[in-house]
Amino acid sequence: MADADDVCRLALALPGVEEVHSEGFDFRVGGKGFVWSYPERRPGQPRRIRTDVAVLYVGDEAEKQALLRGEPELFFTAPGYDGFPLVMCRLAAVGVDRLTELVTDAWRMRAPAELTAETA
Repeated sequence: MADADDVCRLALALPGVEEVHSEGFDFRVGGKGFVWSYPERRPGQPRRIRTDVAVLYVGDEAEKQALLRGEPELFFTAPGYDGFPLVMCRLAAVGVDRLTELVTDAWRMRAPAELTAETA
């Protein structure tokens, strides 16, 4: 079982990562977001930052659909994310090893080539 502290520790261990000040967690590399807290929106209610759910960049729609269909207990999406290569991950349902893989993959897809070459 992982939590927001694990996301922060994993993201900050990667080269070139910047933490953006927010209510939850928000990490970027090369000016591009790769993992952040889920800003849940419900009709008629103010936005609520969920630090128990991470939004992860996954590269493309095919990967997004594969994750959503293959592991629905772990991943979900919301209407505001339609058309974007992003999934939400329930942190309480993911192990730290898998979270490490997910955060690292998200970072790798968003990082400038000179940073990814350093970690290859």
